[in-house]
Amino acid sequence: MCAITPSPNTTVRAIVNGYAATEEVLKDPRFLSMDRVVISGSRPDWEEHAFYTTLMGTMMFSNPPDHTKFRRLFSKVFTARRVTDLEPAINRLIDRNLDRMAEAGGSCDFMTDFAYPVPSGVVGELLGIPEQDWAWVPPRTDRINDALNMRNGDPEVLKAADQAAAELMEYYLALIARLRAEPGDDIVSAMVREMDAGEREHHMTDVEIARNLVVTYNAAFATTTPMLANGLFEILSRPELAARLVEHPELAPGYVEEILRFIPSVQFLMRIAAEDLEFGGVEIPAGKSVLVMLGAANRDPARYPDPDTFDPSRTDVHPLSFGIGPHFCLGAALARREGVLALPKVLQRFPHIKLGQPEINDSLLIPSFLRLPVQV
Repeated sequence: MCAITPSPNTTVRAIVNGYAATEEVLKDPRFLSMDRVVISGSRPDWEEHAFYTTLMGTMMFSNPPDHTKFRRLFSKVFTARRVTDLEPAINRLIDRNLDRMAEAGGSCDFMTDFAYPVPSGVVGELLGIPEQDWAWVPPRTDRINDALNMRNGDPEVLKAADQAAAELMEYYLALIARLRAEPGDDIVSAMVREMDAGEREHHMTDVEIARNLVVTYNAAFATTTPMLANGLFEILSRPELAARLVEHPELAPGYVEEILRFIPSVQFLMRIAAEDLEFGGVEIPAGKSVLVMLGAANRDPARYPDPDTFDPSRTDVHPLSFGIGPHFCLGAALARREGVLALPKVLQRFPHIKLGQPEINDSLLIPSFLRLPVQV
């Protein structure tokens, strides 16, 4: 496998697929994330679309100094302690949805009955979203992801994403106002307290917080859902591994790391050269993009022996599924914890669970299932 190869595409100058090269690109400050300045060259009408105006100017789509400011505030309130404190809520949501799967009778759709509602409820608890709204946000997040999945050139897809972004912005601005008046034990209340305390280094406007909540929910929900679904599919496809996890739930962390390595929720990232540079023998002019293939990097035979084998007993597993460097996913620990808690419980609750005929989505960015029928 080549670490980096030139691309014939006029915009994407190179494709990075090696593990070491991927690490290097994601840590290199000469490679930028898409932001307002960068997008102006390829999409001069971006300010006419709520999809773009919402995403541009968030942690995911910004570079220093804005990225530094956003990340500093989120890192201050989204701590390891907060993930630990969420564990009772995570277990409660897992058990509640396992009960619903049992009540459904002999068969159910794991996506609808578990993989969607559990992460949705967890991020709802995290952000202070009222429980009655937990089912309202995911469909709008899906529309934004549809546009992010290299479909933003389709006018209908972009129109749906614009509407979803506008609705989510209105919702989060109202949530911020409510939690400012009646704060709770959630990260939005904590951010508002930090911001209103007047510390210049933490100052963000309500609009900036709301935009970042859109991508925070996206990162916490839209990636954990496929991790649970893809993970269950891979485990149930190998009955001996399912039996081992039932008998030894303490092995769950190794299973989750291998799921993240074997089939990461996000398959690729885009980075843009800030200047003319040479990387891995490929000349990359300023403003040109490199496609960073996380899925390929995780299966680099130079990093992992027999990389196309799903093996939860691997050691020294450090998947790049959450990125690395300044844009490393803040929710990585939470997603891992959800997987570690959820997957053994599913198998223990339903020891004879079997896969039905799945319906696969057509997403290049986040490959998973539209439906994952299971017999319980």
